[in-house]
Amino acid sequence: MPDVLSVLDEVAAWLRERGISQWPARFEPGWIEDAIRRGETWLIEINHETAGTVTLDWADPLWADVGGQAAYVHRMAVRRWAGGLGAVILAWAADTTLHHGRHALRLDCVASNLRLCAYYEASGFVHRGDVAVRGAPGQREQQGSVTIVSRYELLLNAAGKTHPSMLRP
Repeated sequence: MPDVLSVLDEVAAWLRERGISQWPARFEPGWIEDAIRRGETWLIEINHETAGTVTLDWADPLWADVGGQAAYVHRMAVRRWAGGLGAVILAWAADTTLHHGRHALRLDCVASNLRLCAYYEASGFVHRGDVAVRGAPGQREQQGSVTIVSRYELLLNAAGKTHPSMLRP
């Protein structure tokens, strides 16, 4: 847990320095401990140093209105010195999704983070609408301020590649 929190907090601080409200200023252990306990949170190491983290969930109530079996990427964070690792993490998540018999990889981000939205679209994800969530950015609470998040989906085929006919500009 300390390594996961360290990466998340470092990236959250970097985002805040740039005026991006993607995540809260600091992550609380209670926000990640269930995913760690379920074995859904991963650390990525390069040369024995923690370079990033990601959570791959098998359910997300934010997508309850969309059918199909999918996996959900949450809290993907990469230390600045490991730039470019995001594409590797997304490829791993797609492979893992297919290995579990699911054919869609889904994620979301704060809609106002236009650079991140463009990154996901350039990675083959298709925008599947914006929804409102409560709580500080990065949280899902019953109360609190409202944040608009953009949902993205990558449809996969059995070969592990995106299905070209499913991609739209």
